[in-house]
Amino acid sequence: MSRLKQVTAAAAAQDRKLLIPYLVAGDPDLACTLRLMHKLVANGADIIELGIPFSDPSSDGPVIQEAAERALAGGTTLRLALDTVAQFRQQDRLTPVVLMGYLNPIEILGYETFARAAAEVEVDGVLVVDMPATEAGDLTTLLRRRDIDTIYLIAPTTRAARAKTIAAQASGYLYYVSLKGVTGAVLTDHASVRKNIEYLRELTDLPIVIGFGIKDAESAAAMAALADGVIIGSALVSAIKLLGGNSAKSEQQLETTVAVIRSARAALDRLKRT
Repeated sequence: MSRLKQVTAAAAAQDRKLLIPYLVAGDPDLACTLRLMHKLVANGADIIELGIPFSDPSSDGPVIQEAAERALAGGTTLRLALDTVAQFRQQDRLTPVVLMGYLNPIEILGYETFARAAAEVEVDGVLVVDMPATEAGDLTTLLRRRDIDTIYLIAPTTRAARAKTIAAQASGYLYYVSLKGVTGAVLTDHASVRKNIEYLRELTDLPIVIGFGIKDAESAAAMAALADGVIIGSALVSAIKLLGGNSAKSEQQLETTVAVIRSARAALDRLKRT
């Protein structure tokens, strides 16, 4: 059983909503990324999505685009991000890590090389934003051989036939994009989210988590009530930006940075008692 399946199954058994923070590898630097990953787990993260910086992150809003630019300026590469996962695994063998990014860096490295390297450092899942499920066969095969889950986005605009294909090919969890637009936009239409999640429930038994537009504990709880969990990206990345440059950060600074995750965890845990 994959690490992702173990964690999501345990959460379901405990009536625990999944909390998945997203941060960009190398923002503000890789040493800080590693410390933040451990800090996020200590403050309630169930799974970590680690963004691979790319120069043209078309699905991301300004906050994450700027984080990618900072990481690239600091020299972060896909290889170095994988090294950071390896360092994380030296202390944490339980928390799943999902790499999220764009196809170009993977193609440059090569599918076989990437899949092998990801398995060596115990990556648990891969989400390639700009690779449709219908075109992902070769990469998916290489990842599945190594027990790495392939995760896909489903948007409000995804047609029914395509949603069925995605649901059939996905593993780990489904990432439902809660709104039309890029990361960091404001989420207001809860009714349509509820309707679309109910439809997806008919297509898959995978956990469904909601991302985009979740900026605080209140919005996290509202969305988690409709699904199996939430992903918080831009709000966390905004807090990371306040850390500034590459100087050493104190434990208190890191605690302040992950406050949005800590408060979201508390809000999600209250759901099962209401």
